[in-house]
Amino acid sequence: MTRNNPRKILWLVPALAAASALSLLAGAVPGAGPDIIWGLRLPRVLAAVIVGAGLGFSGAVFQGLLKNPLSDPYILGTSAGAMAGAVVCSLLGVGRESPAFYLIVFAGAFSATFLTYSLARIKKYPSVAHLVLAGVAVSTFLTALVMLGMTLHREHSLSLVYFLFGGFYGAGGGQLAATALIVAAAVGLGSLLWRYLDVFSLGEEKASYLGADPDKIRLVFFALASAATSAAVALAGTVGFVGLIVPHILRLLFGASHRQLLLSSALGGALFLVLADAIARSAAAPLEIPVGIVTAVFGAPFFIWLLRRTAEGRTEG
Repeated sequence: MTRNNPRKILWLVPALAAASALSLLAGAVPGAGPDIIWGLRLPRVLAAVIVGAGLGFSGAVFQGLLKNPLSDPYILGTSAGAMAGAVVCSLLGVGRESPAFYLIVFAGAFSATFLTYSLARIKKYPSVAHLVLAGVAVSTFLTALVMLGMTLHREHSLSLVYFLFGGFYGAGGGQLAATALIVAAAVGLGSLLWRYLDVFSLGEEKASYLGADPDKIRLVFFALASAATSAAVALAGTVGFVGLIVPHILRLLFGASHRQLLLSSALGGALFLVLADAIARSAAAPLEIPVGIVTAVFGAPFFIWLLRRTAEGRTEG
């Protein structure tokens, strides 16, 4: 069975099912009854699956689209833009299950992504460092705006902290369904258009030579990744590094073609975040660690390792 065989992706399904079952049993209350398992833990597991799928897919899209191994919704500022949009909604009193909420959060994510890309493209052929620095600048600026909003509107501080650290507290059925629909649509459409992302990964000049329109490809995939990321942030707040770690690991297992990579990254992101949430609920029980902190514990060292590896590769080249 070759590395590019799409059937290998199916192994992620039982792995995700096993991780979900483990997460249902994990928590501060040993031997929990059906009310806790089905009423409290099951919605959290579903939320982790949906959010992880959206972030894993978005990371794979950004890495292929920007030809940058360090691309990720968190690092590029996409998550921060979505977070800023969610905070604006909170301050304006827009409900989290309102269509306007999702539109504003998407607008924030999409705008932040294009701002980061535009800053990095001041130099025609931006390096990895240019993109990372642009993302850090955009994320820092937007986070500062969020903190300013918390300072000026203390009555909203507790709800805004939720978006800063990430978590699956009180995920309702309506919001779960809306987020699942958005993420499924983004992943499904992206998977159908995988050939365009493969062509784009060869370079804009080659893509144009093969008859593709680089600007349209970039716009469509930026929109899909921003939609998936904004839906994830709307449900769980800011959860970093899922889109950085997962596509890299699965690229080694399934190959670089986006035919396998987009769907496998969605499944792998779901698997990773389900396990991270189980750790968040169990590691310091009865206290609960925000899941964004757990993913950062794994993601920050991976980012540093990847940054060094990329720098060494460029030096040797």
